[in-house]
Amino acid sequence: MTRSFQAFELRRQSDDLVYRFDRMAGPEGRIGYRRQDADLWITFRPGLGWVAWDEEEGCMGRPWNVLPDQQTDHPPAGIWVSRKGEKSYVYDLVYVG
Repeated sequence: MTRSFQAFELRRQSDDLVYRFDRMAGPEGRIGYRRQDADLWITFRPGLGWVAWDEEEGCMGRPWNVLPDQQTDHPPAGIWVSRKGEKSYVYDLVYVG
């Protein structure tokens, strides 16, 4: 069985909140993953790998234990961490569908 990398969920460990992301071409034409309920993207950035990026804030989320040079053409499944203001969250990235 071949795994599809067309969509994934970020499942927050602290309260089970789930964000779903779909693979598509981003505003600059590069492939990325857009959150279904907001214009938030996870994209590949040279030197950083797959990250949630905000042009004003910088890196807002990333894989916890997969280094950029070990990442492939899709965000790595497993533990991700994020920062929003003064708070940090831990998520599980799980591919779906």
